[in-house]
Amino acid sequence: MTQDDGSGAATHRQTSAPVIAGIDIGGTKISAVLADEGGAVLAKGVVPAPAAEGGPAMADAAADLVLRLCGALDASLAGAGVGAAGVIDQERGVVVAASATFTDWSGFPLADELEGRLGAPVWVENDVNAFLLGELRWGAARGESDVLGIMLGTGVGGAIALDGALHHGVHGAAGEIGHTPGFSDLVCTCGQTGHLETLASGTSIARRYRAATGSDATAPEIADRARAGETAAIDVFTDAARATALAASVASSLLDLGMVVIGGGVREAWDLLEPGILETLRTDAPVSGFPLRIVPAEISADAVARGAAALASARLAGPVPATV
Repeated sequence: MTQDDGSGAATHRQTSAPVIAGIDIGGTKISAVLADEGGAVLAKGVVPAPAAEGGPAMADAAADLVLRLCGALDASLAGAGVGAAGVIDQERGVVVAASATFTDWSGFPLADELEGRLGAPVWVENDVNAFLLGELRWGAARGESDVLGIMLGTGVGGAIALDGALHHGVHGAAGEIGHTPGFSDLVCTCGQTGHLETLASGTSIARRYRAATGSDATAPEIADRARAGETAAIDVFTDAARATALAASVASSLLDLGMVVIGGGVREAWDLLEPGILETLRTDAPVSGFPLRIVPAEISADAVARGAAALASARLAGPVPATV
């Protein structure tokens, strides 16, 4: 039975066995799950992310949430996995680079900082890599081997799995499709021009709608207006869908991928995105000629945290390949 302690944390049942935490650290919220060795979620919670206050404040918020969840279960913590926004040095658990959404996040030693607060080992992945791990194990990509994961949220992130394993690349930044150029003449949050993120993120949807209408509506509010038939609202989602599908088609042509999984907050407007995605795949299909499936994430809300928990579980069990 789920219990809510009134602080953003919910527990399903009490346990005295050590648990594994999965933490999702984003630009607007931090969420966490506690899981047993089999991956069953025992508790979960969410708190606002103090991204403007710097790395230590983010680590404090994440650790406090996990410790409160453990306290509600009367459970000790065996270890934690983290899916964090930004480019991550997976070996050191350090944030290498991040968008302007975050203050003092680049260079922050997240694994060490969380280990000190939690008293347990911590492993850190890019949040979209963790999202893709979750979808590979429990979600839309179950049974797939070569997959691109794209998260359309505050920004746009990507991750790649090849032969069933995460592909990190030389610098740990493989799959960062959100900052590929050529999609518009708009300035991106990173300061460069024309990146996919300027059309497909929730932030850019709101910004472009405001430029067209003067309204400060949020992306979910704009989605509701699009469903009601408002042309300006429909247009920003159509642009987002086409740009996302074009990026997916390019990636598939390069890597011969069979599936693309779309997650993040904008995925909740799948009914608005899907028509533009399908039309773009009709007109701009991957060069291979083989069909590319672009599908919504199945466990989008918890995929990052659950994928991070799966990573920690595998690390605790011993040396592991890049996917779990």
